[in-house]
Amino acid sequence: MLELASLVSYHARYRPDAIAVVLDDARLTWREFAARVARCANALLDRGVRKGDRVVTVLGNCRELLDVYWAAPSIGAVLVPASPLLAAAGLASLLRDCEPRCLITDRAMLATIDAAQREQQWVPSGRLLVIDGADCEAGDYAAATANASDRLVPAPVSADDIFNIMYTSGTTGQPKGIVHTHFIRAMYALLMGSAWRMTPESVVLHSGAIVFNGAFVTLMPAFYHGGTYVLHRQFDAARTIATIERERVTHVMLVPSQIIAILESPALREEKLESLEMMLSLGAPLHDEYRARLSRLLPNRFYELYGLTEGFVTILDRSDAIRKAGSVGKPPVFYRMRIVREDGSDCEPGEVGEIIGRGPILMNGYFNRPDITADAIRDGWLYSGDLGYVDADGYLYLVDRKKDMIVSGGIKVYPKDIEEVVVRNPDVLEVAVFGVPDTKWGESPLAAVVLRDGAKITAEALRDWINERVGARYQRVSRVTILPAFPRSAAGKILKRELREPYWAGHVATI
Repeated sequence: MLELASLVSYHARYRPDAIAVVLDDARLTWREFAARVARCANALLDRGVRKGDRVVTVLGNCRELLDVYWAAPSIGAVLVPASPLLAAAGLASLLRDCEPRCLITDRAMLATIDAAQREQQWVPSGRLLVIDGADCEAGDYAAATANASDRLVPAPVSADDIFNIMYTSGTTGQPKGIVHTHFIRAMYALLMGSAWRMTPESVVLHSGAIVFNGAFVTLMPAFYHGGTYVLHRQFDAARTIATIERERVTHVMLVPSQIIAILESPALREEKLESLEMMLSLGAPLHDEYRARLSRLLPNRFYELYGLTEGFVTILDRSDAIRKAGSVGKPPVFYRMRIVREDGSDCEPGEVGEIIGRGPILMNGYFNRPDITADAIRDGWLYSGDLGYVDADGYLYLVDRKKDMIVSGGIKVYPKDIEEVVVRNPDVLEVAVFGVPDTKWGESPLAAVVLRDGAKITAEALRDWINERVGARYQRVSRVTILPAFPRSAAGKILKRELREPYWAGHVATI
């Protein structure tokens, strides 16, 4: 048996008065948090949820969402976090795929959920609504948990039982639900906690959405060690800085856009971040310009993680951040990585190929999708779809997404190489480069940029600036488009597909 969800009750027994969770003005001890989790779990049982049943949450960051994260697995149910940014069609496909027994949401999402139910005709046996002080026909979360017992006997679960299903963000068509077992999440707790040098005294801040998988790389080890988990409802750079200073935060995980916002914030002062032992970047490559600034601001505190929700990671440790600048690190202990050519043979150091890997957090597969599981995992190796190379020491350097690579006049062009040039312009805050149709070359690079406040540079002037500095003629951008903001996933990633689609709509590729 592997009662991973017993972590909360364990700390409630042995560290009952230590602070477990901080959100807004509320500070919950382990004893108080364990009681909330037990009441939530018993409320789910009262609604007919049993081992193996799926429990969908459609919630932003809140205490209730954290309750469910530990309550559902404690009774053997399967946690399915869904982003509140999903439209009705995307939510409908998710519900159709996982067939949940129960859905937990808030009143603001009811119109979207009702539209999703009509679209796929899903009728749950019980629906809980998060506290908003009003009676609800389908059942009210506050009333359900208030009347439930705060004593819980966890259900026996095995290492291979499903802990959660994580659906890829922005699901609108055929969904892809990534299955993580209790064993896999236990490995997140053990291996990530070691990598981040966490202890029971660690104070871990998370200010992004916890519905995406990246949140688990600090959430699981924080709860395993019994540290303090500080949660913001949403990201705000100034508030993040203030919280780090006030709570003496030791560990924080951020996506690149959040790191950039902190570096650009007028509230930033080095002394406000002095308690940090780790600032982790993940979700997308952090451009070298910002890496260098961060390393100057927080020497020996920067980590970077490259990884896939499907179950492979590399980690750039803080001790390697300067020595291996530009790298995303190496596989942790118990992981293996290869760089392979199209024919499956291994690349030499310095040679670009597809990154494949295996390790103890490798998914069991995509839920109900053996077809695409077989394509992603071959002979026990996860094929990432990402391109990279290793140096002579085995450290990984990302080149780009295989699907984002531009083929211009038969030459392979990697957007990341151009982005590293663009972001050096003092007027540019963020950039995304992608291929657009070109009658002569088949494809040519386009740079979409978000400018800094007050910047006056024109698109034409920026295009000329870029093309004077790129390393090769085929890297020159055909145009620059200036945007007020980028479309993003719930995880904060720039959605290049949404930027690219209007240019390719109705176009038949000739390459």
